[in-house]
Amino acid sequence: MLSETVLRERATARSVVVPGPGAYAARLEHVSKSFGTGDRRQTVLDDIGLTLGAGEFLCVLGASGCGKSTLLNLVAGLDEPTAGSIEVPGGRGPALMFQDHALFPWLTAGRNIELALRLRGMPRPERRPEAERLLELVHLGGAYRKRVHELSGGMRQRVALARALAQDSQVLLMDEPFAALDAITRDLLHEELGRIWAESGSGLSVIFVTHNVREAVRLGQRVVLLSSRPGRVAREWAVGRGTASDLSGEITGALREEIRRHART
Repeated sequence: MLSETVLRERATARSVVVPGPGAYAARLEHVSKSFGTGDRRQTVLDDIGLTLGAGEFLCVLGASGCGKSTLLNLVAGLDEPTAGSIEVPGGRGPALMFQDHALFPWLTAGRNIELALRLRGMPRPERRPEAERLLELVHLGGAYRKRVHELSGGMRQRVALARALAQDSQVLLMDEPFAALDAITRDLLHEELGRIWAESGSGLSVIFVTHNVREAVRLGQRVVLLSSRPGRVAREWAVGRGTASDLSGEITGALREEIRRHART
């Protein structure tokens, strides 16, 4: 994990205070994941050590197939590691947002959010006001009654974000949620996500998976690069004030080298 000083400098640039020493939202120690048995056994992740600081925005970058999504599934508790341990303190499990919005098309935008609130245990009379509040938070006020087919791609992802936030988790896991959107819509959602995270104070920690270097340095306080399969932590960078443009070239070079190395093996 990066030093407390570095994280505080990066957090200050986004008006977020990182809690003191020892505070973390998730910790992975010597985590490996394999699929199959015998000759068909394939190691996807190998000896991953990673700590997500409380209130930190961490971007995980890597080429397709390096195990980024597998990593999120493990942290979310959707799968078990073959080796190692994962600890996610706090009362609620992580919320997960996918590349596909995964909204139920027979429900309205508001009802999709209310479903998450219901699973969270919120009393029925409180659900609609909270769903409307969350839609306002993602700048979709008035969309409560809209069906999924009435929403644009960017609007659907906003609803999906609101539904993830409805889980009231301290950890938000995002698996390339904006990859299928056009560049302008993606930029707008970057701004929305950054605003929501900053306004949470130190209440929301994010692991954002992407293969887009520009996206990683724009959003993250820290960028971790996974090697090609098996995925290992190859390098990491702190994204400080005014360093994003300089880091983009360096990280792009490191990512290309990982892709070339994988092609030679």
